Amino acid sequence: MLEINGVRKSFYGFVALDGVSLRVEPGRFHALVGPNGAGKTTLFNVIVGRYTPDAGEVRLEGRAITGWPTHRVVRSGLGISFQRAQAFLSMSVLENVTLAVLAQQGRTRSSLRPLAGYEEARARARELLGWVGLAERAEEAAEALPLGDLKRVDIAMALAGSPRLLLLDEPLAGLSRRERQGMVRFIEELLRGLGLTLLFTEHDTEAVLRLADRITVLHQGRVLAEGAPDEIKNDARVVEAFLGE
Repeated sequence: MLEINGVRKSFYGFVALDGVSLRVEPGRFHALVGPNGAGKTTLFNVIVGRYTPDAGEVRLEGRAITGWPTHRVVRSGLGISFQRAQAFLSMSVLENVTLAVLAQQGRTRSSLRPLAGYEEARARARELLGWVGLAERAEEAAEALPLGDLKRVDIAMALAGSPRLLLLDEPLAGLSRRERQGMVRFIEELLRGLGLTLLFTEHDTEAVLRLADRITVLHQGRVLAEGAPDEIKNDARVVEAFLGE
């Protein structure tokens, strides 16, 4: 589904990614973990076209997408939800997801036409909100939602283009323990039910070990280890660099 081959990225002499390679297989939940500064978010930004790598290649379903602008990457079958929700807080939940649907369709909203006039897009948005369990909150302002629900809105927006691969950047960040447990169940049930491939970053080790089919560990911009959860959990290099004694 996704291939990263020898990707390097530096910022003013600081090497953020140093020859990173990994493969995400179709239908798998693949976790990308590591200490702060390991290069996880930088790699996400390279994948989605926010950064152009200094060297290396990114391929989506066999097609080279290295350096493509973000909108083109997203319309090629990739959805992304970054750590900070992208919703417009002053707009309703439904309006936010409707805008995402229109953007995925390559349509520009007319300032003379209210969002209520885009009936097909609104119907699709309501369907997506049903998927994430927020149909009853569709008319509420996004700013009124707790953080966990706001993250669900962001995931609904990421799903607007029917992606085959979804990237989630720290979906549990800022949530209470109870909220994290609920989000893990939500991610597992929704995304596996949809048959999506998932690449995600997360600092919650318990959640990573529960969700991931395969784990890649980054450390100082390089791949330190990769394997099944049980292999990673018992890898002495990972314990020393990331998991802790």
